Amino acid sequence: MSALFEEFDDIADLAEGLDDPSAGARIMAVIDLADSADPAAIPYLARAIADPDAGVRKQAAQALTDFDGPETAAALVQALSDTDMAVIEAAAISLTELKLPEAGDAILPHLGDQDEIRLTALLAGIKELRRPEAMEPAIAALSHSAPAVRMQAVGVIGWLQDETSLDALQQAATDPDTQVRRTAVAALGFSKSDAARTALMAALKDPEWMVREAGAETLAKSGDASSIPALRAVLDDDFWQVRLKSVRSLGKLGATEAALQIAPMMDIPVPNLRKECAAVLGELAVKETLPFLEKYADDTDPDVRKNVRWAMDRIAA
Repeated sequence: MSALFEEFDDIADLAEGLDDPSAGARIMAVIDLADSADPAAIPYLARAIADPDAGVRKQAAQALTDFDGPETAAALVQALSDTDMAVIEAAAISLTELKLPEAGDAILPHLGDQDEIRLTALLAGIKELRRPEAMEPAIAALSHSAPAVRMQAVGVIGWLQDETSLDALQQAATDPDTQVRRTAVAALGFSKSDAARTALMAALKDPEWMVREAGAETLAKSGDASSIPALRAVLDDDFWQVRLKSVRSLGKLGATEAALQIAPMMDIPVPNLRKECAAVLGELAVKETLPFLEKYADDTDPDVRKNVRWAMDRIAA
């Protein structure tokens, strides 16, 4: 772009293209305004959200992803009510790029919206802004009929990391939808409470492996050794992904008593699992596991070989 457009006073000149009768020219004007990276372009891009052409509106929604603040958020919220799904989708993606907490001012008043698409996008947009005012509407959204809404609501609650939300997260951990349960289980990781640990250990018995995997991974965050027996119990899970996360958590908890239970898992023909087992066996450094590691010192997978040799050296040391 020419240096001419880098001057603040030239934003208005760029914006003149938004009045061109050609939709293509208006799209180019939106692109130029976005390329300026000047906050002074935000009002013009917000105006383009109401353009009669869907292509221009979509371009404006995409362009706003490079800006932040309440005015940007307000324009994107407006775009969520567009009649064109491509515009709505672009606005929903741009909402997730907001980073300034004050951008939430434009989102908060709309968190009571019951439309699935809009509410999902609004919750996703405010999640990382960590606005405490979003807690109450997020908890209310856990009763929404749409799983996508409930999953985003759990995300909002989890990011706020407020112990008062534990009851809501525990209930979400038993949601009928697998992804909602999985998200809730992961969100419980911020709490060191007995209630959270009980919910996580219950997740290890969930009928869906993805929920068990999340439970196995999250349990280690408590740093509580009382979780070790529950984690050892899922080392024979039918899904290697669950076993891998359990092995990793046992390593973080320093569960040397699980070393000889982990060592035979080196024989499972899944390189990612062997790599993790080798790393954890090195961390635990129990000499009786050395024969299991020696078998894979020349493993066909370079990452497995690397971890095995590091583990052997550590045990030797």
